[in-house]
Amino acid sequence: MSLFSKIKDWTESHNPRWLALLRLALGASLILRGVNFLNDTPELEKLINSSALHEYTNLLKHVIPWIHVVGGFLLIIGLFTRFAAFIQIPVLLGAVIFIHSKKSIFTAEVDLSYSVIILILLFVFVIEGSGQLSLAQFFKEADEEQVVPNNETA
Repeated sequence: MSLFSKIKDWTESHNPRWLALLRLALGASLILRGVNFLNDTPELEKLINSSALHEYTNLLKHVIPWIHVVGGFLLIIGLFTRFAAFIQIPVLLGAVIFIHSKKSIFTAEVDLSYSVIILILLFVFVIEGSGQLSLAQFFKEADEEQVVPNNETA
């Protein structure tokens, strides 16, 4: 049995229902952040230009908001949750390392604290997956309930 299978089996038996609320909040937070970036592209450009990633501004200003919106939506519905959380991690790591690293965690600005909390939650959902209250679980249960017709003729 592979390590991934062991983790998957453990998380399926130890995934409390309240974690679904946390997954919904995380997804909504990411969608709101992505929409905010889409509505205020100059601010996003300013953040990227002030970092070591300024060479990639044109690419990042188009990619980052959509990663947040699509990934947040997938987290909310609980479909491809591990993948949706995983694709967010490089974006948040980049935000913490390249953009917010110049600021202290105890400043009046909440961007660094927010990014670190979101990053931790993303790691949690890469490990935990969708959980019981998700579209993935619904499809899994529907697939298990589906009766395979017998090919025998009477």
